[in-house]
Amino acid sequence: IIQTECQRKRIPCISVLDPIIKFLGNHLGAESRGKPGIQHEMDEEYFDRIDAMQYALAHDDGQAYWNLKEADIILLGVSRTSKTPTCIYIANRGLKAANVPYVPGVPLPEELMEIGEYPGPLVVGLTKDPKSLVEIRKNRLRSLNEDDNTDYIDIETVKQEVIGCRRVC
Repeated sequence: IIQTECQRKRIPCISVLDPIIKFLGNHLGAESRGKPGIQHEMDEEYFDRIDAMQYALAHDDGQAYWNLKEADIILLGVSRTSKTPTCIYIANRGLKAANVPYVPGVPLPEELMEIGEYPGPLVVGLTKDPKSLVEIRKNRLRSLNEDDNTDYIDIETVKQEVIGCRRVC
């Protein structure tokens, strides 16, 4: 529409994005499709991403276990290992992702333990260095104005939690 109107009014029409898109295409070894707005196209891939996003939100932080076998990926990990953001990222790629928290003393869901071999969901364990995990958790407690006198940030307790999660994984 812009090009047509510019031609009709006899004014120059310069695409400021063409050089950038060409540069990125060369750098990435990809070719532009030359179709503006294609990222918003409502095709099958779009609806797969929406389904995956809904699945990830419904299965965030152990909220639902009833259909874990439908997941493409299940993340199992201790608190503050970025399970939720990782699941959202994965879902945005069109894959169904669930996350299950590892909490010492709390049994893992039977549905998770019943996951079999391929072609079932890929189960990925997430852990982190206990010292950096304690720092992340301290910051989280501060942001929530919570008391930091808790086992949640006790280094020895966190070490045991990480070891326990690694054993399960």
